Amino acid sequence: MSDARPQKDRQSLKVSGGREESAKKMVNYWKSKVLPTIKKVFDKNGPKKAAAAETCKLFDENKEQYTKEFEDKKTELQPKVVEIYEASSTEIKTLVKEPKEADLKKHSAAVQKFLDELAKIEFPGTKSVCEAATKVGPAYLPGPVFFLFEQVSTFIVTEEKKEEAVPPAEVTPEKTAEDTGEAKEKDIVVEEPKKEEIPAAEGGGAFATTAEPPKVEEVPPPPASAAKPPKP
Repeated sequence: MSDARPQKDRQSLKVSGGREESAKKMVNYWKSKVLPTIKKVFDKNGPKKAAAAETCKLFDENKEQYTKEFEDKKTELQPKVVEIYEASSTEIKTLVKEPKEADLKKHSAAVQKFLDELAKIEFPGTKSVCEAATKVGPAYLPGPVFFLFEQVSTFIVTEEKKEEAVPPAEVTPEKTAEDTGEAKEKDIVVEEPKKEEIPAAEGGGAFATTAEPPKVEEVPPPPASAAKPPKP
């Protein structure tokens, strides 16, 4: 009887050990097989996020190269970039000046079009971003997109400063002559003496416009008798 109990204990230990092992296998199977499948079902954007993260990482590694290319081609790119910017929508112009992720997501189609135009003129860094944005969407690439927008904005600020610095148009000689003529006419009018107003005599009007000239008394001719006798 004494040997029976230890044997039963050994058997119970084996059973419990087998259960623990099977439980571990179930947990490992759940983690390795079931959970990834569930994540794929509920997280449809998982592959996009992974691809976007890889693109952002590669872009950050090449930022210095893109900046150098940008500085080398700055003079050549300026008129082309300004032309593309002026032809863009108001939403894109606002995004270039004030980049916001919410607006990037809202106007992703317009952003994609803008990136395509920049890629056509070989704007540094746009090729890889444009290709990735076509697959995952610009909203998943805020870092690279806003970096490109920052480079574009340097051209826009420079262009606006040039417009502000334009001097006012000079006055033409003809206009100056006209102004001088008008000034002379004004001087003549001012220098012209005013006619004095003389008050009218009592019983007349309030004022007389012109003064009457003084009357000259007529002297009658001398009589014939008073004439001197002729000399002998």
